[in-house]
Amino acid sequence: MTIEPSQRVETVPPSGIRRFFELAEEMDDIISLGVGEPDFSAPWAAREAAITSLELGKTSYTANRGRRELRELIAGDVDRRYDLEYDPDEEVLVTTGASEGVDLALRAVIDPGDTVAVVQPSYVSYVPGVIFAGGEPLPVPTTQETDFKLTTDALYDAGVEGADALVLCYPNNPTGATMTGSELEPIAEFAREHDLVVLSDEIYSELSYEHDHTSIATLPGMRERTIVFNGFSKAYAMTGLRLGYALGPPEAIGAMNRIHQYTMLSAPTTAQYAAIEALESCDDAVAEMRRQYDRRRRLVLSRFEEMGIECFPASGAFYAFPESPWDDGEAFAEALLEEEHVAVVPGTAFGEGGEGHLRVSYATGMDDLKEALDRIERFIS
Repeated sequence: MTIEPSQRVETVPPSGIRRFFELAEEMDDIISLGVGEPDFSAPWAAREAAITSLELGKTSYTANRGRRELRELIAGDVDRRYDLEYDPDEEVLVTTGASEGVDLALRAVIDPGDTVAVVQPSYVSYVPGVIFAGGEPLPVPTTQETDFKLTTDALYDAGVEGADALVLCYPNNPTGATMTGSELEPIAEFAREHDLVVLSDEIYSELSYEHDHTSIATLPGMRERTIVFNGFSKAYAMTGLRLGYALGPPEAIGAMNRIHQYTMLSAPTTAQYAAIEALESCDDAVAEMRRQYDRRRRLVLSRFEEMGIECFPASGAFYAFPESPWDDGEAFAEALLEEEHVAVVPGTAFGEGGEGHLRVSYATGMDDLKEALDRIERFIS
């Protein structure tokens, strides 16, 4: 007997990012500008809190929704930063990374056959998550002409007025684009007018360099129709601890928790103790990491300009999204990896709008970043 994968799973191709990681693993002297992961370690105070929790034997499950102390701190942090109030008992869910939160939300609010608009280029998990939930993904391409910002023209061109939900991510992975409050206002108006549920991935909210981050949930009439995802992986450099959270109306968070309690039970306990300390004492560490990322961002953008590589002025996350020097971005990325041992990810891995671009992560040390840029310049010369 052969066990056959379900048709739903068979329709989802392997991640284009993983393919390049696997190629890079077989080579020596690789500098990777493909990883969406901070090169920093988590702040020492957070690590020490995790260690202390282990020494004290705090290795049991927590409440399904997460430790109440942590949920209170999350709610307080969001209120302080964005003037958004969430009830820690009914409207906050601690998840195993922000990615689990997105998956839970899709399964909790999407019925089979529902249309889910996904702003692209986008994080590779959104479209598969829609398919796994039984929904029908509707790509909404953004372009370099609009600095990869979402516009109502793009929504209408894609036919989103007939959709049931909208998934967006700003600051954006993979483009590094951000959107101001005034730029989000027409998107919020569109969502209200067409009765869309909005799933807003804001995991990079603390990595916005040219203006303060605005959550779409803060705009009029949006809190009650928006689920916000965030976490500790990017701003606090805690990717391996797998801890995120979701914020939203009680009925949505309750439905997500119902799935969560049957699958994950609760997020990792040790990580929750680290997150409590991170929220209480690590703002300065986050600010310093943000300063370092901004230095690297400016270096990458200036070097691409010197090389004659077109790249819009990315202003968030830790990615640049330049045009590929070759028409075929995937072929360029493979050749660069083979000849100069620099790993970047072709834009096609991130959906429509990514064709002819490359995702370049500057979440790596300055010395390696300079060397990688020298190698890219040598290769295109």
